[in-house]
Amino acid sequence: MISAGQVGAAILTKNNNIYTGVCIDTASTLGMCGERNAIANMITNGENEIIKLVCVDSKGNVGSPCGACREYMMQLSKNSKDIEILKDIDNKEIVKLEELIPDWWGKTRV
Repeated sequence: MISAGQVGAAILTKNNNIYTGVCIDTASTLGMCGERNAIANMITNGENEIIKLVCVDSKGNVGSPCGACREYMMQLSKNSKDIEILKDIDNKEIVKLEELIPDWWGKTRV
């Protein structure tokens, strides 16, 4: 059975466009996170550089991207380490993607 929308994501790109996506959950591991869905939307529209990301669950809580989404974002651009991810909406606290990946191997990316 497929369900969708438990997590939504929005990204702001270098070109000041906003792309959104929702998670698609399946009974197997073939689903897709909201972040990757938003990224797919961005890539479909010819962009590859994210400036900011926010993830929100179905209760309105801000969340953090999973490990797979973090790695996916890292590989988009040489500037991906600077992607700002909203961590706390009340305090407007952000964290950069580089801080969420302990062994940042993106430094050698050309």
